[in-house]
Amino acid sequence: MPLPSDERILKLADDLLAELDTIFGLHPGYRPAHAKGIMLSGTFTPGKEAVSLTRAPHVMRDSTPLTVRFSSGTGLPAIPDNAPEANPRGLAIRFHLADHVHTDIVSHSTDGFPTRTGQEFLDFLRAAATGDPSAFLATHPAALAFVQSPKPSPASFATESYFGVTAFRFINQQGRARFGRYRIVPQAGVEHLDDAAVKARGENYLLEELVRRIGTGPIRFDIHVQIANDGDVADDATIHWPEDRPLAHFGTIALSAIAPEDEEHRRIIFDPIPRVDGIEPSNDPLLELRAAVYLLSGRRRRTATQERITQTV
Repeated sequence: MPLPSDERILKLADDLLAELDTIFGLHPGYRPAHAKGIMLSGTFTPGKEAVSLTRAPHVMRDSTPLTVRFSSGTGLPAIPDNAPEANPRGLAIRFHLADHVHTDIVSHSTDGFPTRTGQEFLDFLRAAATGDPSAFLATHPAALAFVQSPKPSPASFATESYFGVTAFRFINQQGRARFGRYRIVPQAGVEHLDDAAVKARGENYLLEELVRRIGTGPIRFDIHVQIANDGDVADDATIHWPEDRPLAHFGTIALSAIAPEDEEHRRIIFDPIPRVDGIEPSNDPLLELRAAVYLLSGRRRRTATQERITQTV
């Protein structure tokens, strides 16, 4: 994953990382957001509709191995699973196309994003850090809508829906291009907990439940792509497309094992940009910035992990 050449994006990425450090503190070796998580391994099987949507290599194969990471919100590695602040949850998916060749999906359990641009997101974080973001929210209706949207705690990582933040341009073998956003739906059904039920759960209930669940059989999700109509805005993550937009079944993931906590998995840096033929980024200004933040924080995390390993040898 290359760093963007635009110095303004790099500066903004550094500023965002610094603000996340201010809010959550420094936790060497951990992600600055969605720090607490667990990785699983499995396979992806493309849906019949996928080949009409994109020529991407993982829809042209019978199956593709993958690694996924479920996570809780915030940059606190020890945040309790039953804390309200742990929402929204995250699901990142890596499709292993060949040795050192991959493409990823990064999704969250809340549909959309609070701001359109990275600078607005930095302003949002700075306002939140003061403890009273009301002035910012009063002038940014999309952020207010995001903050006020329900964020219930799931009964399981496996009973939560996840949404891609940004739109992508899907191109099929005939060259037809359409914009779409990922929606990932659990085959077990969506199940959330009320406040009383969440409080009664343990601090690691999601991680522990996932380990128990996968011991009984594969965990399955269907990946859909919500397809935009001509004229729908595809470069603004705060705008929701109408629910009558069609869903194409992209494929199914089946998770069969907890991934080992080894150096290979600790080094994974998920990429919000697909970087694969047949799925192109939109002009959403968040994409290059998010990729820069992920890469810079990932390099920092790798350095801290390597230093920790060196010190114990």
